Amino acid sequence: MRPVSQVLPPAEATVVQMLAAAAQAAPRGEALVAGERRLDYAGYLAGVAGFARELQALGAQGGRVATLMGNSIDACIAALATLAAGAQQVPLNPLYTAYELAAILEGAEPTVLVADAALAEMAGPVARRAGVAHLIVVGDGARRLDAWRPGETDLPPPPAPDSLALLQYTGGTTGRPKGVELTHGAIAVNVAQREALLPTRRRDRVLCMTPLSHAYAMAMGLFLSLHCAGTLVILPRYQPDEVLAAVARERIGVFLGTPTIFTGLLAHPGFATASWRTVHTCYSGSSALPVVTLERWRDAVGAPVHEGYGQTEAGPVLSFNPVPGPVRPGTVGVPVPLTEIEIVDVETGLQVLPPGACGEIRVRGPQVMRGYRKRPEETAQALRGGWLYTGDIGAFDADGYLSIRDRKKDMVIVGGYNVYPREVEEVLFAHPDVADAAVVGRPDAYRGEALVAHVVPRPGAPPDADALLAHCRERLARYKIPAEWRFSHALPKTAANKTDKNALRRT
Repeated sequence: MRPVSQVLPPAEATVVQMLAAAAQAAPRGEALVAGERRLDYAGYLAGVAGFARELQALGAQGGRVATLMGNSIDACIAALATLAAGAQQVPLNPLYTAYELAAILEGAEPTVLVADAALAEMAGPVARRAGVAHLIVVGDGARRLDAWRPGETDLPPPPAPDSLALLQYTGGTTGRPKGVELTHGAIAVNVAQREALLPTRRRDRVLCMTPLSHAYAMAMGLFLSLHCAGTLVILPRYQPDEVLAAVARERIGVFLGTPTIFTGLLAHPGFATASWRTVHTCYSGSSALPVVTLERWRDAVGAPVHEGYGQTEAGPVLSFNPVPGPVRPGTVGVPVPLTEIEIVDVETGLQVLPPGACGEIRVRGPQVMRGYRKRPEETAQALRGGWLYTGDIGAFDADGYLSIRDRKKDMVIVGGYNVYPREVEEVLFAHPDVADAAVVGRPDAYRGEALVAHVVPRPGAPPDADALLAHCRERLARYKIPAEWRFSHALPKTAANKTDKNALRRT
């Protein structure tokens, strides 16, 4: 086990107070950039305060506000305003289909849904069926959330640190998404923990093109920029040409990436001539970065990639390769302060293993979730004896650097997104021509992993990948759709008559 280092409590007890402090220190400092739109901290605070009061008037305080939004200035304001209103934010992936959205809204029971105009036609009927009282449509062709003027509205009193702040849904091995409950205090202390290993520069400029509905972009983009009173430069999505242009145009200092992004940019024709002179720090998360990619990036850009490890259930940051280093390729660094990480045997989860031995990673610290919403059995399985059992397999080296070796959970990471095969399998089982199905991951040079669907058609039904593809597209986000289809008369089984996924992975 890596010895636990200490860190002082954050100067601000919530990220809302971090915003207020930044606005007081640098009211005219540039806070958010998205395309042609630019917003200073005075305007950012005004938008958050005004929208927070509006959400309170709608009865959201003490309840939940769901946000279905792409990357934008409005998305940042909606997130912070929800927290400032004393409500729990439920960030939803804008790639969700109506089928996926319905299941989460029914479980989360939000009072308000804030949705991009482009998604409102799909989301509106789903929200009404789920009993959502209010739908607020923002974005192009609708309202903007930065319309309040500074001083028009004061922030509500700050929420208590032990009150709920985020309800972030993550996939489940049962095929049902689970809502992770995080408090204001857990989020704020995780910012301070990350800062202890990766100190930011005051007024830094941070580029974010990963989804702001995802825990990684929220922690390492949205909240990081508030802490340093920096500028968050937002791209709607990863597009290589736009990324390369934005790095130079916006004088980016901190670059947030994933293995897919780093690999894709290195292969892009414009990479060699792009200017990276202002970039001093790069972060990678979501899945393991190949060592060769890390080394090529460092040599080309001149800034190292600091890899880290975390989970939505852990606030989300657990470890990072620290600044100033050393950065150890192939590892996810050392635990953040106030965090204990142990490697234990996979059978009982009780025997602590020595350095070099592989086992399940268990953790404890102030950033860990309170539990899964309305899932007492799954909460009890994940939180045992004061520890969060991650389901990941790892090992410490002699110097206390952690490496991730495998996943105990049946999960595939596609382009940085967690995909639980059971969810895809449930959709396949719902098709009338499918008798049996199993989904596994395979290595993919671009996405990290890709999904392979093994399907047994019902007697008399012909194998039809196009029909199954159309069926999945109606019910699953694009990244959850299998990239490869394999048909057979039967799936391999274990001695316990369970589908042998290890055998499928070897085929």
